[in-house]
Amino acid sequence: MSEETKVKYEKPIPLKTLDNAPYWDAADRHELVLQKCTCCHTYNHPPGPACANCGDVALEWENQGSTISGHVYSYVVSYRPFLPGFQNDLPLVIAVIALDHLPDVKIMGNVLGGNADNVTIGTAVSMVWDDVTEDRAIPQWVLKEA
Repeated sequence: MSEETKVKYEKPIPLKTLDNAPYWDAADRHELVLQKCTCCHTYNHPPGPACANCGDVALEWENQGSTISGHVYSYVVSYRPFLPGFQNDLPLVIAVIALDHLPDVKIMGNVLGGNADNVTIGTAVSMVWDDVTEDRAIPQWVLKEA
């Protein structure tokens, strides 16, 4: 019998807290849920204990599904690892993505396979989920096929 070799995930894994648990639970199912204020109807991302717009604590979670697209709102290309585990991903495009169906909502992530030659402001991307452990998936982005 051969032993299966598992590669240990070396990058930081986002911690689940009381405020963001529904977000990460949904990501683990490969779905995007967003926190929304029931008072002013503003989406609150990243999630928190109160609405970032009006301060109300009446928040609900709205499922956006698993097919998410957006475009690059802002980005940087990193040529050196700022945290352990990223040394094999260089150059790394770290981007703020505006969702196509909710342009006021911006989500930060990496553009996998992106570089200074194929990513600009406005580049179309699709969300994918990177299953980094058995119980954690991290939303990331890939270039949208033309």
